Amino acid sequence: MRYRITFVAGLAIGYVLGAKAGRARYEQLARTARKVADSPLVQEVAGVVGAQTSRAGRAVYDKAVERMPITSVRDFLARPTEEEIALVEWETSMSNGTRPESGANGGGAEGRDV
Repeated sequence: MRYRITFVAGLAIGYVLGAKAGRARYEQLARTARKVADSPLVQEVAGVVGAQTSRAGRAVYDKAVERMPITSVRDFLARPTEEEIALVEWETSMSNGTRPESGANGGGAEGRDV
């Protein structure tokens, strides 16, 4: 339905811009377009479509926030990566004199004869 409306609107605009019927025909088309746009039915439909679009946009925004709850770009950029977290854990364990967890230092003791 949306594509039909877009097509008809494009057709009407093309006709108005490309018409060689003169100023009188242009004025007649403009009056008709104003009548249609000012029609209560068209206004109601436009309000409903606007509300649905707003709700759909809000739903998409809410889903995006659920998946990636970031309040700002600065907040996102301030978050450490997995590698940075592993490095901090490794450095902390080394400074405490404890053995680092496997995986934190790039593989641990897996695969080696100890």
